[in-house]
Amino acid sequence: MSTPERPDRPEPAAAPGRTALATLAGTTLEWYDFFLYGTAAALIFDKQFFPSLSPAAGTLAAFSTLAVGFVARPLGGLVFGHFGDRVGRKATLVVSLLLMGIGSTLIGVIPTYDTIGFWAPVLLVVLRIVQGIGLGGEGAGATLMSMEHAPEGKRNLYAGFPQMGTPAGLVLANLVFLGTNALTGDAAFTGWGWRIPFLLSFVLVVIGLAIRLRVTESPSFHRVLEEDDVVRFPLAESLKAGFPRLALTLLAVVANSAVAYVFMVFTLSYGTKQLGHDKQFLVLSVTGAAVLWFATIPVWTRVADRYGRRTMFIGGSVAILAWCAAFFPLLDTGAAGPAVIALAGMGLIIPVTHCVQGSIIADTFPAHVRYSGSSLILQAGAILGGGLAPMISTALLNSGGSSTGVTWYLVAICGVSLAGAVALFRLVPETPARTARPQIGDEAWTAPR
Repeated sequence: MSTPERPDRPEPAAAPGRTALATLAGTTLEWYDFFLYGTAAALIFDKQFFPSLSPAAGTLAAFSTLAVGFVARPLGGLVFGHFGDRVGRKATLVVSLLLMGIGSTLIGVIPTYDTIGFWAPVLLVVLRIVQGIGLGGEGAGATLMSMEHAPEGKRNLYAGFPQMGTPAGLVLANLVFLGTNALTGDAAFTGWGWRIPFLLSFVLVVIGLAIRLRVTESPSFHRVLEEDDVVRFPLAESLKAGFPRLALTLLAVVANSAVAYVFMVFTLSYGTKQLGHDKQFLVLSVTGAAVLWFATIPVWTRVADRYGRRTMFIGGSVAILAWCAAFFPLLDTGAAGPAVIALAGMGLIIPVTHCVQGSIIADTFPAHVRYSGSSLILQAGAILGGGLAPMISTALLNSGGSSTGVTWYLVAICGVSLAGAVALFRLVPETPARTARPQIGDEAWTAPR
């Protein structure tokens, strides 16, 4: 890819609502693929790809392949961020969707350990890397595309639409997973039926591409071209935001990722293998909580646009810390009622901080380096938080024999994020919400002192 020439005529502006819905559709499909893998890693892959290991070691190995995807995400974020700032948001988002679809579809056809032995987990890891690279390019880009099309005063609302793709993808993945299991039966599903949801990715990606190709390029990127503001190394330029702000932004968002993946992935393995809950019950409970997560994001983003992000984000950080302290004690009762309450609570609390973290990260950077800078922070947070969380939780559970260590791990990382958020908003005081002006806009930007 090369830097595009300055256009004689910009593309006609797309309706902001249509662009927001297109980014929601694309992120939903990408997260469907990513979460489908997480669910399969928790419930299936230990038997199919690591049968020679003990159940505990097999689960840890399966979660390790899950973590590989997170390690690959920064690579995707850096590559797609570079070209997104030099070539445009639209083209990179199309390629990222293709990569994710190809990786997921091929997972649906790879042989298992019983067929090709050692090479089965190797192929699984390779395709997981492809998935990670694709999602690494998607996360920041979709948020920017929607936010940069946003009407005045609605940046948080429009930046929240791609964030809704996370719970929507989880709901879609879990429903397809449960539906296929119900149609094939447990034995057949464990043997071969688990492949069907992955093969369905091909159809979904075709639909997603048809939607995404109709979206016009970001107005902010058009302005970058018109002002001849494309830089050769956008990632290096983005670092001018300064280490204190970059570090505090990273710390502020890392807990949300860690807590979300313990809730969405680790809980499935823990609840079925340690507490004896029915698999369908847990998957349905997580799915119901994800519906709450999805439905409340527009509410909280409107609150952020009207009243500001600071109080809402810090209050949400306190709430998620408190709920993490209660989460596993509720689950450990072994009863269905407290388990539903624990999971539903996560579905209500996680979106308070998740819905605006994309806009907080994006507003750290000017338009001409925003894709690269946002990808750096977002993917680093994903590794430190979500990528390691299921594996660390499993190791803590195996070493301590109870969920107490996992609870302390979540509380500690939430405490770090809360401290980071408080320090971040002190470093960069929030612009009054009613002015509807971002602190760092497209027209003028200076690195914080």
